[in-house]
Amino acid sequence: MNSNNTAHAGNTAPTTTASTASTTSTATVADVIAVMEEAYPPELAESWDKVGLICGDPDAPVRRVGFALDCTNAVAQAAVDADIDMLITHHPLLLRGVHSVATNTPKGATVTTLIKGDVALFAAHTNADSARPGVSDQLAEILGITPGQPISPNKNNPELGLGRIGTLDTPMPLAEFVQRVADRLPTTEWGVRAAGDPDATITTVAVASGAGDSFLDTIIELSDTTPIDAYLTSDLRHHPVDEYLRAGGPAIIDTAHWASESPWLTQAQQLIHDTLGLECHMIDIRTDPWNLAAKQATK
Repeated sequence: MNSNNTAHAGNTAPTTTASTASTTSTATVADVIAVMEEAYPPELAESWDKVGLICGDPDAPVRRVGFALDCTNAVAQAAVDADIDMLITHHPLLLRGVHSVATNTPKGATVTTLIKGDVALFAAHTNADSARPGVSDQLAEILGITPGQPISPNKNNPELGLGRIGTLDTPMPLAEFVQRVADRLPTTEWGVRAAGDPDATITTVAVASGAGDSFLDTIIELSDTTPIDAYLTSDLRHHPVDEYLRAGGPAIIDTAHWASESPWLTQAQQLIHDTLGLECHMIDIRTDPWNLAAKQATK
């Protein structure tokens, strides 16, 4: 990660902040795209991904840029209300096939809000995951991990790729590290859960922002030659984790998807502000879908 990128720490969502820019800016949507694609090259995206400009005019002027992990209709309306010209998200709005953008469909309502509000929408997804610095670099650094080699290197450049394996700034017991994760990532109802020996010393950690259960077998294979004490990712399921542990995988930590990826937004915001001098606005809406949790009452 570049030293001028501000890491988001603490247990709150990225705050609503605006960076002052010159009102005489002549930047366009295309200029913002050029900066984003230089930092997060689209060719790094996975073959199934849909990154880039989703709606908007490349030649339209941009004075103010907004940032959010997801473009829900509430986020789109917040962008309109905040007088944002271009919205940058991590998750693509139209990732899967869409046959209608009628206003009585969720995606259609969102697209309509953006177009009526003259807000361009751009997404950097798995290309931002594989780039360096990228999403997992930001996640690692917030947790005190120096991001090293990728978990899944890019075939054309092994320094790039998905996930990171790195060294923790201070070795600590698993239980203490899990608490650090809970303290430093944005708070969600999902919380943080883990499996492993609470007293085991954690020194080397693999992280994969977002859903990383596809790397469970890879982590087991890597741990044969690379010391990995814990693997942190999101959206883990019962059977894959059970099989992973029985196969000898290292301790595993599960966070909310939104929590592990949203810190990247500050990196993207800093990039646009520092490169183009545009006013930037973090949309402070939690798009993590879970809003209620409960534990069995003590009997």
